[in-house]
Amino acid sequence: MQKPKRKTAAPAARKPAGAKRVARPPKRRSRYTAAEVHEIFRRFSVQRPEPKGELEHVNAFTLLVAVVLSAQATDAGVNKATRALFEVADTPQKMLALGEQRVGETIKTIGLWRNKAKNVIALSEALIRDHGGEVPDDRDALTKLPGVGRKTANVVLNMAFGQPTMAVDTHILRIGNRLGLAPGKTPEAVEDELVRIIPQEYMRHAHHWLILHGRYVCKARKPDCGACVIADICKAAEKTSGIPAPLVELAAEPG
Repeated sequence: MQKPKRKTAAPAARKPAGAKRVARPPKRRSRYTAAEVHEIFRRFSVQRPEPKGELEHVNAFTLLVAVVLSAQATDAGVNKATRALFEVADTPQKMLALGEQRVGETIKTIGLWRNKAKNVIALSEALIRDHGGEVPDDRDALTKLPGVGRKTANVVLNMAFGQPTMAVDTHILRIGNRLGLAPGKTPEAVEDELVRIIPQEYMRHAHHWLILHGRYVCKARKPDCGACVIADICKAAEKTSGIPAPLVELAAEPG
């Protein structure tokens, strides 16, 4: 008796040579719909129509120096140290003339002050040498300066030049993950997702809104959900209230 022949699977169709792979759309990480994201930032815009950074400065150069000094330090602590510094050195030329020792003596109350004083002098030299003493309005040029990383560059581009950048600090990194708004293991991952989901009309002030929300409401140790204007939208597991705070314009926070 003849055995039945086994069926063999038809060979998979080969892609023609030179065929391009279809790129898959990027994975969406945010737990919020586009409408929810829009409403979150609409409320932030009502609460703080013109949010301001809390680092004191008088021009783009002093802003750049202040942000460099703020690494692992509080804005209030940096402001106390830089008031005297910026009175005598508000340009790269004046800072360079002041010298590393005197800069260091002025900022001694700030953490890592020795290394920061070196960076302030080095970036002043680089600005004079490579940019005619002016702060460039380009991220690549900024991040080539001593002591300047992506976050610092984004802050300067946003505050000094009005560019819609997203500077991810510890507050924004925490909020992005806690709320599920822009989960990510790195600041860059959180930045990419926030830039993707935030409506363009709100990008100009978005990073300030998130920082201030994290600093005064969605605090690291214990979120103040009773003061949160997005409590009904928030998807954080640890939130304690689903009732949003009254949506009114706030007075400026204390410096």
